[in-house]
Amino acid sequence: MKLVSRKGCGVLLLVLLAIPLGFVAANWDVIQRVFLGGVKVYETEAPAIPADLPHPAVLVFSKTNAFRHEEAIPAANALFADFARDNGWGYFQTENGATFSPEILSRFDAVVFNNVSGDVFTPEQRAAFQAFLENGGGYVGIHAAGDNSHAGWPWYVSDIIGTSFIGHPMSPQFQQAQVTIEDHANPATATLGDTWLHTDEWYSFDASPRPIPGLHVLATIDEQSYSPDGMFGQDLRMGADHPVVWWRCVVQGRALYSAIGHTAESYAEPEYRALLLGATRWAMGLEGEGCGTPAPVTGEQE
Repeated sequence: MKLVSRKGCGVLLLVLLAIPLGFVAANWDVIQRVFLGGVKVYETEAPAIPADLPHPAVLVFSKTNAFRHEEAIPAANALFADFARDNGWGYFQTENGATFSPEILSRFDAVVFNNVSGDVFTPEQRAAFQAFLENGGGYVGIHAAGDNSHAGWPWYVSDIIGTSFIGHPMSPQFQQAQVTIEDHANPATATLGDTWLHTDEWYSFDASPRPIPGLHVLATIDEQSYSPDGMFGQDLRMGADHPVVWWRCVVQGRALYSAIGHTAESYAEPEYRALLLGATRWAMGLEGEGCGTPAPVTGEQE
């Protein structure tokens, strides 16, 4: 039997320690974003917006201070650029939170949160977005725009999303499931059939937002068509009412959220492309049911 010298033991220990340290170093950005509350990056200098921006115009925002959907974000950005080109809209894409000022937002009809995650705004930028939406702007939120990384912004969670993310399946993570279209009146779902098979990472929430006054569920997912089991066997079942797409008015503003859209392939799928095109047209006020008059201001914005 060979005995390992003290020097050899020391080298072995250093090697064993270097493996996890190397892993942490190589994955530090992801560790920060997923397990340590996200990164803290806030821009204060806005980008230049083209002076000749056509109208109507859509602002596509894809900043991530928490988990980043590396494949989905560029695929969705390209899709919205196609929408703008094909429909003659103005289009500007950015990850700069300083774009959210009253002056710049006034040049856009709607904002798309393309898998935005984490705490991405200063208090002033939050207030500018809230005022934009409540005074008649439009919002389309995609997938991570409704996850739990936004919990530190109560107004956004309660007044836009209306429910709280609790997890997604891990057995496996991506599954084909049946989406049921409940309402064809909104432009987002007007051209879709009654059901649609789609593969995605399916979000579950702590409660269905359906009971919220004025909130309209457009699509639900059939939990019998996939396995809603999360990490370590977490039960993610919401029951018979598991919405994945809905809209509501935020004072005068139009807000539509879709939990669909983790994969890049989603944005090449005809059904989802049609849904997002209709959603954007609705949010921009180009068609579909509108929203009411602003409520009296009773306090400060959060």
